[in-house]
Amino acid sequence: MVVAEPLWKIRLKLWIRSLRTGWELFKEKKLALFGLGVIIFFAIFGLLYPLYPVVMKNLFWKHDSFGYQTFMPYDPIVGFDPDIMSHPSPPSLRHPLGTDPLGRDILAMIMYSTPREFVLGITAALITVIIGTIIGASAAYYGGVIDTFFMRLADIVMLFPSLALLMVLSAFMELTLFRLALIMGILAGFGSITLVLKAQALTVKVRPFIDAAKSTGASDAYIIFKHIIPNILPLSFLYMMFNVTGAIFTEAVLSFLGLANIRMSWGVIIQMAESSGYLMGASIGMYWWLWLPAGVCITLLCSSFYFLGRGLEEIVNPRLRKR
Repeated sequence: MVVAEPLWKIRLKLWIRSLRTGWELFKEKKLALFGLGVIIFFAIFGLLYPLYPVVMKNLFWKHDSFGYQTFMPYDPIVGFDPDIMSHPSPPSLRHPLGTDPLGRDILAMIMYSTPREFVLGITAALITVIIGTIIGASAAYYGGVIDTFFMRLADIVMLFPSLALLMVLSAFMELTLFRLALIMGILAGFGSITLVLKAQALTVKVRPFIDAAKSTGASDAYIIFKHIIPNILPLSFLYMMFNVTGAIFTEAVLSFLGLANIRMSWGVIIQMAESSGYLMGASIGMYWWLWLPAGVCITLLCSSFYFLGRGLEEIVNPRLRKR
C-alpha cells in the first residue's frame, strides 16, 4: 500500500529546490555577492557596538585618574576624551577613526548609527511595499474607477520630487527617525511602485486559477490576498531592496542639511563636520576622518542594496535569464 506524501512535505521540497536554483543563479552575479557580503558585514558591525567601549576600556583605560566611568569617552552622543588636549584629533590606537570637534569617538558614532540606518531603510521599504502591493493588486483586479484613481494619484506623487517635499515638510514637523521612515514609505508606496506591481498583477488576473476561484464563489478579498498578492510578492521584495537604498540616501541628505531631528546618523556625522567648518578649503583633506568614513559607509550600504536588488532581478523575472 502506497502512502501519499503529505502536502506540506511536497511544498517544502519544491521550495528548497527553488531556493537552490535561485542561489545557483545568484552566485553568478559577482556584484550581488559583494552587496550581500557588505550588508552582512554592516549588520554584524552595528550589532558589535556594545562590545566596542568594553574592549577599548580594557585596552586603554585600565587606570582612570578622572574618577568617572571609563566607557564614557566612547558614548556616541555625549562622549568626550579629556586626555586629548584639542579636538578633533586624528586617528590613533585609542580612537581608530579619530574624534569629532566635540571630542566624540567617530568609530563609536558610526557603529551606533549603523542599526538605525538599517531600521530606517527597511521600515520605509516595508511600508512602501505593503502599500504598493495592496494598491497594485486591487487596481489590477477591480479596474475601472479604482484603477483610474490610484494610477492618477501615482502620477501626481511622481510629479513632486520626494526630497524637496520632505524639505518642505520639515518646516511644519519634526522629522524623527520613525516619522521620516513612515513619510518616505507612504510617499513611495503611492508612487511608481504601484504602476509596476499593477502591471504584474494584471498578468496574474487573467490566469485560469483566478477564474476557477471566482466560479467557486471566492470573495474579492480572498482572491486578491490569497492568489494575486502571493504571485507578485517576489517582485515586491525586489523593489524593497531598491527602496532601502533611497531611504538611507534621503535621510543622509536631510541630516546633512540639518532638516532631520535625528540624534545620531551617518548624515549627522558629516553635517557636524560641515557646520564646524571642516568641509571647506584645505580642511577637507586635513580632517578627512570627520566626513570620509561616514561617506564611505553611506555609499557602500546604498550600493550594496542596489547590487543585491539587481542580482535578485534575474531570479524574480525568468525572462531576464540567459539560460
